[in-house]
Amino acid sequence: MNESLPVLALNGVTRRYPEGDGFLEILRGADGMLWPGQAVALVAPSGAGKSTLLHIAGLLERPDGGVVAIDGEVASELDDRARTALRRDKIGFVYQFHHLLPEFTALENVMTPQLIAGLSKHEARERAYELLDYLGLGARANHRPSELSGGEQQRVAIARAVANAPALLLADEPTGNLDPQTAEKVFSALMTLVRATGLAAVIATHNLELAARMDRRWTLRNGLLVELE
Repeated sequence: MNESLPVLALNGVTRRYPEGDGFLEILRGADGMLWPGQAVALVAPSGAGKSTLLHIAGLLERPDGGVVAIDGEVASELDDRARTALRRDKIGFVYQFHHLLPEFTALENVMTPQLIAGLSKHEARERAYELLDYLGLGARANHRPSELSGGEQQRVAIARAVANAPALLLADEPTGNLDPQTAEKVFSALMTLVRATGLAAVIATHNLELAARMDRRWTLRNGLLVELE
């Protein structure tokens, strides 16, 4: 990670979808930059394009126009295989639903992306346990998702997302299904990791109280990315 470069750079990003005889314009030239160690809240009404922006930033969708760069590497210049490798190595995802593998323990869920990336089983196990312990789940490492609370499951999902030490973390309503007390625990765990590791995070949320505690706030207006005071 080069701290002089933004981890995420969006320049003139456009995205539209076919609708009837025309197109629905979602992004009309979105610009934004995010540096290491920063957490930005993405707050906007439903349907404004939050998920589209996250999918494009996470290289899950290609924009119709503009440039997306991750840690200084311009994704639009890469073929599908290189984009997949960049996404695997540089980006972590946390969703509203944790999507843990039900037949695996918490430890095994966090080990899986590391094994896919080529780490040895011993290294993956050590790092997975360190992350879970850091997030207060050391004693729950050998429990399956069905044996964990909703907040514990989401903290396992966060550990899995950062297991390969990504430069960028993208979270789509990570506390949306949780009660306020549990949401606070999950949010605190997420922010602790951002501060400790220096990764950059974009966190889409409807929770304005949590948004106010992040470093910066973005919203989407008429297809443009706007920085809020």
